[in-house]
Amino acid sequence: MTVPAGCKLIGRWRIVEADLWDRDHLDLVDPATITIEAGNHGEIAFGALQAGLDLGYGPNMVFFTWAGFDEMDEVTGDGSAELLDDGSIEITFAYHNGDEAILKAKRDTSSTAC
Repeated sequence: MTVPAGCKLIGRWRIVEADLWDRDHLDLVDPATITIEAGNHGEIAFGALQAGLDLGYGPNMVFFTWAGFDEMDEVTGDGSAELLDDGSIEITFAYHNGDEAILKAKRDTSSTAC
């Protein structure tokens, strides 16, 4: 799927809160972030998780599957990110056969929309 014209989710976002984890966990290794790129790929990192994203795009939403490592264990899952009225995004993030979390992210100040 190609990126829709006027896409507002492309860029780097700082994950600022989660319903399952506190801020200390989110920023355990590095500041928690999600990067949404125009080429159907992206990245997410929080806690000890680092994963690549395979993206599909909607007008104000992206859908993704992800694969990576969490505490050196291979993990996979899926999720989505939706642009909210306040300019932040809400991320639904699920581990395959595991936890599901809701994350909130704000645009990284060094990032711009497409």
